[in-house]
Amino acid sequence: MGLLTGKKALIFGVANKNSIAWAITQAFQREGAEIGLSYGIPQLEKRVMPLAAEIGCTFVEKCDVTVDAEIDAVFARAAEHFGGLDILVHAVAYAPSSELEGRFYDTTREGFRIAMDISAYSFIALAQRARPLMRDGGNLLTLTYYGAEKVVPHYNVMGVAKAALEASTRYLAADLGPENIRVNAISAGPIKTLAAAGIAGFRKMLGYVGERAPLRRNIDQDEVAKTALWLCSDLGSGVTGEVVYVDAGYHILGMPEPPEKWE
Repeated sequence: MGLLTGKKALIFGVANKNSIAWAITQAFQREGAEIGLSYGIPQLEKRVMPLAAEIGCTFVEKCDVTVDAEIDAVFARAAEHFGGLDILVHAVAYAPSSELEGRFYDTTREGFRIAMDISAYSFIALAQRARPLMRDGGNLLTLTYYGAEKVVPHYNVMGVAKAALEASTRYLAADLGPENIRVNAISAGPIKTLAAAGIAGFRKMLGYVGERAPLRRNIDQDEVAKTALWLCSDLGSGVTGEVVYVDAGYHILGMPEPPEKWE
């Protein structure tokens, strides 16, 4: 018996084998969960379908989370395929690459709208459709980043969108708690993924965090997946409304070691 034996999980945001969502998928499948996958754009189909085949997943759907009709269609099929849901994973975020360069001050109205819609509101939209399928309670999980709390170079509008996502996690947890639906977020440290590649200076960020985090290293996708497994299994039964950091401890630091020139 695995930690998720008999559970049904619908995971949004798998892009390729390096996705955090894919690591979570593998961890859930190893622990007995029945998996459904959703990807965002048609170009990802050729990457996602072979991954689904690896784990024997037969539920794979494209879903543009900015289009209500597409979200409705995915959940209608999920209701037919699974009967109900126990776990929803939201690993979806996007801002135009032009918004992740230069200054936050230069954020455009359209860039702000896109980032907030895809990265924050979509979690609410998915929760609305998942709730009726979680008849015996369930778990909603999203992914965030420290840029929601502190200023990170070039993260810009995504930091504001992630802050909205974290606030949404708390409000959803309060609303859905009486129905035994838990809602949590994982704040992962920087990881080499397709999404991270769009952030200017990401390689420098990776090196900086790896040198200064208390564990003196970066984290990987599997470490995030193990935390997701804890939160979405009975091991996390008393946890809701939380942002759990998986970042080798980087978020606890107030300042880096000052350079020698200040000695």
